[in-house]
Amino acid sequence: MSKGPGKSHRPGMSIIEIVEMFPTEESAQEWFESVVWPNGRHCPKCGSVHTRKASHKKMPYWCSDCRSYFSVKTGTAMQSSKVPMKKWAIAVYLCVTSLKGVSSMKLHRDIGVSQPTAWFMAHRIREAWAGEGDDGSFGGPVEVDETYFGGKRRNMKKSKREQLTGRGAVGKIAVVGAKDRKTNNVTAKVVDSTDGETLKGFVEGVSEPEATVYTDDAKAYVGMDREHESVNHSAGEYVRKMAHTNGIESFWAMLKRAHKGTFHKISPKHLNRYVQEFSGRHNIRNSGTLDQMRDTVARLVGRSLLRRDLVADNGRSSAGR
Repeated sequence: MSKGPGKSHRPGMSIIEIVEMFPTEESAQEWFESVVWPNGRHCPKCGSVHTRKASHKKMPYWCSDCRSYFSVKTGTAMQSSKVPMKKWAIAVYLCVTSLKGVSSMKLHRDIGVSQPTAWFMAHRIREAWAGEGDDGSFGGPVEVDETYFGGKRRNMKKSKREQLTGRGAVGKIAVVGAKDRKTNNVTAKVVDSTDGETLKGFVEGVSEPEATVYTDDAKAYVGMDREHESVNHSAGEYVRKMAHTNGIESFWAMLKRAHKGTFHKISPKHLNRYVQEFSGRHNIRNSGTLDQMRDTVARLVGRSLLRRDLVADNGRSSAGR
């Protein structure tokens, strides 16, 4: 394995190596099975180990206890997918090694599936990082900041501009994030509001009670149930000893470069999926490529994403911004 550029300690893999690793569909299936069933094959429906190979065309295994067919995709976010496992393996590789993400157009060209299929595959892989950082485990110091996504007002149609009142972030989607300096892990999510109740609730939900929290001078953070220091951005203060938010702002910079450079437009409807993808990939970036792939596939177990659920109305606009 080659060394990943920028992370000399991390074993990387070239595209040539990944293709050679999966020369056949059988080799890809065996690899997925080793990750999904690390302790041996079992039925994903009832958990029984009383299973055997079957002659079913799409479901190669049979459970003797619950008397049902299953495959390595059953019980994962890949369930019911007709895409070959070899293409799934390469798709996972591309998603974990592309720091600014992979567009569905590129994925469709690289693995030879239709663009709608590539788009659905990418969202299924993003399920691996759904809820990233929601366990309140950040011991601190913790940096917290919010940012906004949406088109620039000057680029909007006149009729759209006239509907907006106020200045700055009006009409945009807010995202709040936190970075734990001890672990360098990040968590972020879309929020409906940046008021005190929302932002303080986020901070207290992702950090431990004894954590020290650093923010900017937004009034919404005042009075949180944590030791708290802020820097006064409005007065040109960005660092004061240990108080700064440079780490989480660096994460925003990467996410926004991906927004404009890779995806070009992201709809408010699906923005949170992209935000959590970048959080999840950030948090495994120090692992070797193969370990990142294993971690991502293992996280797909027990998750489900049907197309009808993905496209269902969630109260946010599906228009790209």
